[in-house]
Amino acid sequence: MHIEADKIAQWLQQAAKSARIASRILAQTPEATRNAGLRAGAAALRRHSAAIVAANAQDIAAFDAGQGSASLRDRLRLDASRVEAMAAGLDEIADLPDPLARVLADWVRPNGLRIRRIAQPMGVIGMIYESRPNVGADAAGICLKSGNAVILRGGSDSRHSAHAIHAALVEGFAEAGIPADMVLIPPSTDRAYVAAMLGAAGLIDLIIPRGGRALVERVQAEARVPVLAHAEGLCHTYVHARADLAMARAIVVNAKMRRTGVCGATETLLVDAAIAPALLADIIADLAALGCDFRANDAARTILPSLKPATDADFNTEWLGPTLSIAVVDDIDAALAHIARHGSSHTEAIITDDENAAERFQRSVDSAVCLWNASTQFCDGGEFGFGAEIGIATGRVHTRGPVGVEQLTTYRYLVTGTGQVRP
Repeated sequence: MHIEADKIAQWLQQAAKSARIASRILAQTPEATRNAGLRAGAAALRRHSAAIVAANAQDIAAFDAGQGSASLRDRLRLDASRVEAMAAGLDEIADLPDPLARVLADWVRPNGLRIRRIAQPMGVIGMIYESRPNVGADAAGICLKSGNAVILRGGSDSRHSAHAIHAALVEGFAEAGIPADMVLIPPSTDRAYVAAMLGAAGLIDLIIPRGGRALVERVQAEARVPVLAHAEGLCHTYVHARADLAMARAIVVNAKMRRTGVCGATETLLVDAAIAPALLADIIADLAALGCDFRANDAARTILPSLKPATDADFNTEWLGPTLSIAVVDDIDAALAHIARHGSSHTEAIITDDENAAERFQRSVDSAVCLWNASTQFCDGGEFGFGAEIGIATGRVHTRGPVGVEQLTTYRYLVTGTGQVRP
């Protein structure tokens, strides 16, 4: 075991050194070349679509043998349309403005010194993710556009898919002259690679975990490298007293049931007591028709006694499946208090025709994303116009919300003088 651990540490050191060299090359690579690499990578994904889907079928077969949940299976599954979506994401990233061409600030001091704050890449990104194989393609594309190298460590459940996607991307990037070492993947899914990445201070500049709560909490607890992450997506939709009833029904159904396993899915529905008698039964019927189950507080069960009672723990649960917690609340203050107590600072939404109420809700909610009259499932880099995303950040350092190409840059200062010396 010790010899194997040494081999893994050696692989990571060499991989990180190679990635560092690639990142320095990318930082100086013209935008046109980086964009050509993205388009060539997209073409390679399309060219190898059948092979990627076949590799994914191996992962699905292994998953089915383990009898995992339907929502996790959906995260893992690839078909031709999802491979096309990955490729289209790379094309969309190529169409974005160059994040490395940005002058963030420019000013002149009284002594004549001109100071410019300019965007630059992070360097080497470590991406640790579970289940969703498309994350590898999204991460590689975003890192290429932003001039970063990336080491991808996917989960064991998606190992065949991850390697097939990686092979296609490397082939495509190489056609455009992009260094092959800008996107690296460990030779196996041994868990020791995660530990090695978490301890790689000085080799990896930023770790981004994307997966379940256990993975993210482990990364946050053990990493000696800065971490950009969210632990869970416990998202709320609040239907205000002055909501349009038809709009509320449509948004809630989408926010919960479009894809129940994504981190932007609504997990708790809050309904204002003034509107609940006219609305709750219809929303429950809409969701139940799609297979949703419910946990409700006493106020909701007063209206619909057949609802299962909710415990306090239910309101702290990210279901990631067709279960919804429901609370009828007295007013907007009660809704905000509920979110403050149970939320994860990910995404919240209010449905209302009252502009003042919407502004107050959005101003008061302390979450990375807050929507007004729209589904929480719009918390997504592609929907924000980022082309794709490498994850969602809910912390308060560096960036929040969907992480795209701009969010994977930092900055430095360029100072121009005319001979000044400091007294």
